[in-house]
Amino acid sequence: MPSEKEKMLAGELYDASDPELVAERKRARRLTRLFNDTDETEIDRREELVRELFGETGENVEIEPTFRCDYGYNVSVGENFFANFDCVFLDVCPITIGDNAQLAPSVHIYTATHPLDAAERIKGPESGEPVTIGDNAWLGGQSVINPGVTIGDDVVVASGSVVTKDVPDSVVVGGNPARVIEELD
Repeated sequence: MPSEKEKMLAGELYDASDPELVAERKRARRLTRLFNDTDETEIDRREELVRELFGETGENVEIEPTFRCDYGYNVSVGENFFANFDCVFLDVCPITIGDNAQLAPSVHIYTATHPLDAAERIKGPESGEPVTIGDNAWLGGQSVINPGVTIGDDVVVASGSVVTKDVPDSVVVGGNPARVIEELD
């Protein structure tokens, strides 16, 4: 029988109150608290904490406090990653971000989801769907990336957008729900 963590990582319904998952969330809370409590001169300490928290990182990873996530180990970012203030990653499933990605303030990336049926939902199970963001992406301030979305390379997501569906390469998307508003050369 699979563990609750194995079910979570597979995108199946799982019990988030499982002791192993609770302990792992506490670990992430501790690391994000330590990260968020650093001051502007502690660049090396910030990088050390992000590398301990995330599953994989490229070179030149910079995140401005505050930052929040569920587990951290499900997050992979490429080279030259930048996330501005107040970003939130709900990483019950993998969040994979390519090289040269820039996230403006308050970008939220969600992999966590819940049953649509109310009777099932109030019983408490959760599930997730991975999010993938390609190379050279720029996500505008307060944009939200929903579970299961794949964003292509060279994409710009306009501020305040809610991305609910996959986005092809080399476009600007905007709105709620986000739609292609411009094709890029």
